[in-house]
Amino acid sequence: MTTLTVPALSLVVLVGVSGSGKSTFAAQHFGPFETLSSDFCRGLVSNDVTSQDATAAAFDVLHHIAGKRLDAGLLTVVDATNVQPAARKALVALARAHDVLPVAIVLDVPEQVCLDRNAARADRSLPAHVVRRQRDQLRRSLRGLSREGFRTVHVLRGTDEVDAAVIDRQPLRSDRRDERGPFDVVGDVHGCRSELETLLGTLGYLITRDAEGRPVDAVHPEGRRALFVGDLVDRGPDSVGVLRLVMGMVAGGHALAVPGNHEHKLVRALDGRNVQVSHGLETTLAELAQETDEFRAAVREFCDGLVAHLVLDDGRLVVAHAGLKEEFHNRASGRVRAFALYGDTTGETDEFGLPVRLPWADDYRGRAMVLYGHTPTPTATWVNNTMCLDTGCVFGGHLSALRYPEKELVQVPAERVWYEPARPFPTADDAPTTGATPDVARRDPDVLDVADVLGKRVVETGLHGRVTIAEENAAGALEVMSRFALDPRWLLYLPPTMSPCATAPDGDLLEHPDQAFDAYRDDVEAVVCEEKHMGSRAVVLVCRDADVAAARFGMPAGTTGAVHTRTGRPFFDAARTEALLDVVRTAAADVWGRVGRDGAPADWLLLDCELMPWSVKAEDLLRHQYAAVGAAARTALPAATAALDAASAAGLPVDELLARTRSRSANADAFAAAYRRYVWPTDGLDGVRLAPFQLLATDAGTYETRDHLWHLDLADALVAADRSGVLATTRRLVVDLTDPASRAAGVAWWHDLTSAGGEGMVVKPLANLVRGRKGLLQPGIKVRGREYLRIIYGPDYTEPQHLTRLRSRHLGRKRSLALREYALGLEALARLSAGEPLWRVHEAVFAVLALESEAVDPRL
Repeated sequence: MTTLTVPALSLVVLVGVSGSGKSTFAAQHFGPFETLSSDFCRGLVSNDVTSQDATAAAFDVLHHIAGKRLDAGLLTVVDATNVQPAARKALVALARAHDVLPVAIVLDVPEQVCLDRNAARADRSLPAHVVRRQRDQLRRSLRGLSREGFRTVHVLRGTDEVDAAVIDRQPLRSDRRDERGPFDVVGDVHGCRSELETLLGTLGYLITRDAEGRPVDAVHPEGRRALFVGDLVDRGPDSVGVLRLVMGMVAGGHALAVPGNHEHKLVRALDGRNVQVSHGLETTLAELAQETDEFRAAVREFCDGLVAHLVLDDGRLVVAHAGLKEEFHNRASGRVRAFALYGDTTGETDEFGLPVRLPWADDYRGRAMVLYGHTPTPTATWVNNTMCLDTGCVFGGHLSALRYPEKELVQVPAERVWYEPARPFPTADDAPTTGATPDVARRDPDVLDVADVLGKRVVETGLHGRVTIAEENAAGALEVMSRFALDPRWLLYLPPTMSPCATAPDGDLLEHPDQAFDAYRDDVEAVVCEEKHMGSRAVVLVCRDADVAAARFGMPAGTTGAVHTRTGRPFFDAARTEALLDVVRTAAADVWGRVGRDGAPADWLLLDCELMPWSVKAEDLLRHQYAAVGAAARTALPAATAALDAASAAGLPVDELLARTRSRSANADAFAAAYRRYVWPTDGLDGVRLAPFQLLATDAGTYETRDHLWHLDLADALVAADRSGVLATTRRLVVDLTDPASRAAGVAWWHDLTSAGGEGMVVKPLANLVRGRKGLLQPGIKVRGREYLRIIYGPDYTEPQHLTRLRSRHLGRKRSLALREYALGLEALARLSAGEPLWRVHEAVFAVLALESEAVDPRL
């Protein structure tokens, strides 16, 4: 058995003459979609796999498909002769362009075997001189494959070795996704051993010393590991001491490390390469000169063996010395390593002789947290889910570490200025102290990039996988968001649409609770039925005070929150909004502490509510659409009825038309009565009612896993504490789906609500967030009353012919939309709770609005 090691993400190039068995080898060792055959591509472009005239077009297709696969992070195998240097050169360039490793597997099979196999093929006839020419090209290529750029070359000589080969797919050295921490990520040390010992002690590590008292290891009693971002050496007073400690921790499994540009330069110096001995390298080399040959060799081996970047915790964390943009994560190439070591530079130098670096983090949009160092900064600050941990210890700043996943910054001050920087280092008087948590970057609205939301988008959600947003819907949402919506910093959540229940099969009702109960009965035992208020869905963000609003959400002075619609529009002007927020804040006096963290009260609440009456938001709609229709019908139909009565009395055959007109007149009266229930006068907050029913999030976390009774009890506490009369309760009833009597009670309760003029109810799984047999369950199913549905389907929808038509309504799209929007809403809350950048939260919020938006031609 011959084991061929192949990187799990690579471009594998099969090299061999016609008849050497490349296609058979590929079929045995690689998946059907992993292998791209030049013959098959010839067939695609010419309908003839043997057409040499189609070769150029075939390889254009092959290279294009290979590029798309490599972009997607998929191993790709090229099945072609590849005996000519030009063909291989193009493939090596393709691998480099996509930052993957090119691997050559050569099938060096005897010429006669190839000739015999070609002679036996019925589908084509290849002249013997062509096989001999290919074999000659192969023999001349064997020794130079590594020089051509192939990182790994496997040569299988003879059919026995080919038959005995086994492919061993190895993850890239950077791929440590199975290591989940917790980690303590340490910034640039630069020889500051004493500060490093102090920092490790502060983090809870127990330092082990050798017989001479030198630190040689550090172990955390809780199993945490340190993770060093590079630049361990140079400039500081004890680079050798730092190396000895870090090497011991790595060898003992108590730390990981990536190299910095100073380690890279040190390796070259130790190898005798011609490097400029400056920027502190001279002190490190002087220290190493006092050590043994064995120690210097160990240092060289350690530094040279470090991987330029590490991808950890299922891809959630990336560590590289100078940072790494998303397209380079878990890739391997010279430019990836250069970026990881030196960052994104222009090639120019500034007035201090230092490289001019581009601010790659400003444009970072990756999901992984990227922690790095390299560029000293006085204060560690979050920028788009990235943080630079080089806080200039050697220049008199601090030595910093970030606890992961806690995101807690721990710092110790430098004992002195150990090295005068080329560029003045601005020490921060207000640098965070040990144990402080750095603020997540608060960005002005203009930091949001339109490219984050325009075009076809795919948003990853933790609950429902990938949700696709069509380009035309994104264009429509942008129109709404940019013209009417709140400041995106305050727009943290948009509610999902609510799925209607399946249509009642018979009778004069279109919707009935039995269908909603049936939708859940196979997955949950209990549901809660909540009164559906006669208003508008409202999201309320209320802060404990103006200071919290300004510090956390960047709100202007005097603003303490927001009250907005399902499409992100404010309900009221600023004064009326603040008056309503003050009502909620005052009523929440005892709630802040109930939902706080670590004994501290919450700083802000995000509530899901209903705001009544509907006319507060939809007065124009009611006046110009519903009222206009009702007024026209109620004016015309009585006159028509009177005329038909007269005609009937005169003996004319109009009885059928008269009955239909009387029915339409009664329907018009019922239609007007239905929409009038949603209208009543308001003045300021007089007449306004707000019914909270769910706590979405606070600064302590999200609450979708708390059952609905917990949420409703919290809402009841707000209502009970309210002295203004603005807050309203949400009536509810728990139904045991396994108990026929309980189901019947639920049906009766719905009849009582709707017969009294109510809109209906929403049926929800009592446990709240639930995964069923087929995936995520609907968060709620609305069951609306007979009279309310006149507003939706028109005055005459109850006529038998219309009910028959409406019973065939298709709800699949509405249900799918409800689930996708629900998952996106919870994804936005999860990102908010995790302290992710604004653009990440806004991406999910915007996607909900896009799904609800009418399609618009993007060219407009």
